[in-house]
Amino acid sequence: MTSRHFRRLCSCASFLTCMAAAGWALAENSFGISSPAFAQGKPIPAPYAFAEKNISPELRVQNVPANARSLVLIVDDPDAPAGLWTHWLVWNLPANTTSIPEGKLPAEARQGKNSSGHVRYDGPAPPPGTGIHRYFFRLYALDTILSLPPGADRAALLAAMNGHVVGKGETFGLYPYGPALPE
Repeated sequence: MTSRHFRRLCSCASFLTCMAAAGWALAENSFGISSPAFAQGKPIPAPYAFAEKNISPELRVQNVPANARSLVLIVDDPDAPAGLWTHWLVWNLPANTTSIPEGKLPAEARQGKNSSGHVRYDGPAPPPGTGIHRYFFRLYALDTILSLPPGADRAALLAAMNGHVVGKGETFGLYPYGPALPE
């Protein structure tokens, strides 16, 4: 190996080390959503289910992109027998949101029509015999505030968001039909 090749190899190794370090830093500071009510991939407590109190869990927002003007929240179940089932649509959450309290939304926020036809949060409600379902809480940062009327459906929301997403974060919880999952 010549000294020139050795310098190139060292330069590449140094570059890759820097990129890995930068990637790690980005992962630690990435835009995200979480809930103190359940850890990612763990059971969602019964009070948040449709057949129980049917209230939305507290959600926490981290590291909203600096160029965000509003946030959108979509909660859905991809394991529903009829296909993707939307449980909650929320838009125009303020970009400075750090927490969405249990069962509440900021005054500026607007809600859309879920798959049950309700303009509200409807919690987990897997049909009998369908086992454990995943419930995704996806948060989108937008570079705009949407001029969408309350009660709009998922298709209208996604169309309005098109071209305006500047960040995305998600978490998910599990909920079974039948006996509760162990914590």
